[in-house]
Amino acid sequence: MEIDELYVKAGKKGRERDDWSRSRGLSTRGCGTYYEDKPPVFILADRGSGETYVHPAKAADESTIRLLLDDRKEESLTVYTDGFRAYEPLDEDDAFDRQYVVHGEGEYADGDVHVNTCESHASLARRWLSPHRGISKDKLTPCLRALQLRKHVRRKPGDEALKTILEAAL
Repeated sequence: MEIDELYVKAGKKGRERDDWSRSRGLSTRGCGTYYEDKPPVFILADRGSGETYVHPAKAADESTIRLLLDDRKEESLTVYTDGFRAYEPLDEDDAFDRQYVVHGEGEYADGDVHVNTCESHASLARRWLSPHRGISKDKLTPCLRALQLRKHVRRKPGDEALKTILEAAL
């Protein structure tokens, strides 16, 4: 299982604002939170089944990561991550075998240890959101669910794809 995070600029688009508009938009750098208008979006890629999951979150912390991985807990789950500090407590947990690469040191792959699948899906998610020129935090989850559904039905024949879409909608 690979896990990685990306940060999306999502504010109060289309809603009343309390303050004056920002002159440069959402210009905060680095990691953010839901309350700072830069919520993290976690991407999980299951190497066994080939499925990819997209989960927006309020913050990128240990409790959120554990919640995401608890749904997919097996006897010994190998988790591939990057060197982000929030993943470090997984080293001490016997339920996980964490292997990681440190992008800051120029390391992007070490044999089977990489998060390239998540990075690839993150670039697709950014392109999916880019035509909106920013998105409201309230609409971020449904928009990313639509991306996940599109990826799921992309190579299915017409009738099968329609059936899958209807099952997801109902």
